[in-house]
Amino acid sequence: MPNVKIYKTLSGIFIEADGKIYKSGQTSWDTFLNQEDFYQSVKTEAENKRSIGDVHLLDEMILQAPIQNQEIWAAGVTYTRSRDARMEESKDAGGGSFYDKVYAAVRPELFFKATAHRCVGPDEKVRIRKDSSWNVPEPELVLVINRRGHILGYTAGNDMSSRSIEGENPLYLPQAKSYDGSAAIGPCIYICQGPISAETNIRMQIKRNNELIYSDSVQINKMKRSHTELVEFLFRECSFPFGCLLMTGTCLVPGNDFTLQPEDEIIIQIDQIGTLRNTVG
Repeated sequence: MPNVKIYKTLSGIFIEADGKIYKSGQTSWDTFLNQEDFYQSVKTEAENKRSIGDVHLLDEMILQAPIQNQEIWAAGVTYTRSRDARMEESKDAGGGSFYDKVYAAVRPELFFKATAHRCVGPDEKVRIRKDSSWNVPEPELVLVINRRGHILGYTAGNDMSSRSIEGENPLYLPQAKSYDGSAAIGPCIYICQGPISAETNIRMQIKRNNELIYSDSVQINKMKRSHTELVEFLFRECSFPFGCLLMTGTCLVPGNDFTLQPEDEIIIQIDQIGTLRNTVG
């Protein structure tokens, strides 16, 4: 059983392994994520339980965002495309060169993104700010990290961004990034014995009135910084009693003439993890 997926649902925690579904005996998501030797604990639990059915059972479940008391943080300017886009949006405010310096610096850009209260799960609605005229989704690989700073697994995320606000002044980043409905994560946590493959693809599509208006993909090996590097900086002076989730940055940025509209559909797919689908509310 080399690869496993974990789902958080209204009726409990479920484990997918070898095409079968198992219900975990754990009832607390926070406790579940912070088990000693997480991969082996989950693997052993699945091996010692009777399957309740195959993967089609997931179609009958309401999947929740895989978060309870974890904070969501995010890393910025980890891909050249992201650096270039943020330099472009901030050049009129005199902040364009900041992002080039961040990309080349030893210290990464890390910022607080959301709590569970401001995060949505699969098939729920993300939001765009009413006081922003330029809004985009940012598809990202998300690291799931326990309280000891160990990467447990991976999920998909959408770091919704108000580019018009951030472009006014880089100091407005918290308002551009953190608001109700500003983050989506899911559909599961993918766990494996070693790091996720560097050849992993992230794909994003955006549909408007059922018409495809954006589509692109990238491999995570285009990232400048390593996952362990980002986690080490995040945990230097921050403790996370329940663990945390870290969005690792994006390389898929729609053109400057694009902005999201209500009812747009955002489809993010990551190899092994699955599909995170949301509409704009």
